Amino acid sequence: MTEPTDIDRSEPIVDAHHHLWDLFALNYPWSKAPPHDVGWGDTRPLYADYLVGHLRHDAERQNLIKSVHVQANVDPTDPVRETEWLERVADLPDSAGLPTAIVAYVDLSSPAAAEHLARHAAHPRVRGIRQVLNRHADARLNRAPADFLADPRWQAQFGLLRNHGLSFDAQVYWQQMPALADLARRHPDIPIVLDHAGMPVERDSPALAGWAQGMQLLATCPNVCVKLSGYGMSDLHWTPDSLRRFVRDPIEWFGPDRAMFGSNFPVDRLMSSYDRLWDTYRLLVADLSSQDRRALLRGTAERFYRI
Repeated sequence: MTEPTDIDRSEPIVDAHHHLWDLFALNYPWSKAPPHDVGWGDTRPLYADYLVGHLRHDAERQNLIKSVHVQANVDPTDPVRETEWLERVADLPDSAGLPTAIVAYVDLSSPAAAEHLARHAAHPRVRGIRQVLNRHADARLNRAPADFLADPRWQAQFGLLRNHGLSFDAQVYWQQMPALADLARRHPDIPIVLDHAGMPVERDSPALAGWAQGMQLLATCPNVCVKLSGYGMSDLHWTPDSLRRFVRDPIEWFGPDRAMFGSNFPVDRLMSSYDRLWDTYRLLVADLSSQDRRALLRGTAERFYRI
């Protein structure tokens, strides 16, 4: 498969996963630390504001109509400040209503979880919560400070999401997928979306087999969808060919009505332009029916996030 050319960009898109940050308006602890090697190449461009104007410029040729902001690791002591800022941003005339939906941060293991959930839920654009869960035997791949999926308090307070009609964005590795499936089955009324296609960061045969098995297990949970995003974090020099199985296999397992595309910008901006990424998405699903393409490019995200 060649690089995408002459792609039809007329089909509107919903970017189901992106971040915005203003390093002056909010406190992001990660922005105070020096750039370090996380396998993404030169990360220095991330240490600058990324605002709605930047997103709209990056997406100006892709017919972006709605977007979902996912929490950007803001100061965890008062994560509601990020939501308050995003609501103000989305109301600005030149923001065109973006972001349309907000996935906020709450530490579900914290005594303050119930309070933070209630404060987030009071804002009209909040649709869900993300708390990064990635744990791995290789400490370099850890993205969470603890194994929350094995934490009794975290498990108990996960159920608080239903009090506010909130979904959960789950970011895990394949080794954690059985535990996530158990969680999904215990809470069938809480919608869960698996971020970044299950993060297939390990590409040896046993890991790929484990990823496929875990993804198919999660696909048996009716309340779980999959987000096709974050590919640059797993494949720094991706091509349409290298992405194909990680796009098409999840679509086959979950179905187009339970799969959605996201950019993961500005993180994946380190690896690709917005046009190259979305043109590749369009190319990889070009042979599907117009109904299935519509679901993947916007319909599933609109339904899941109620936008």
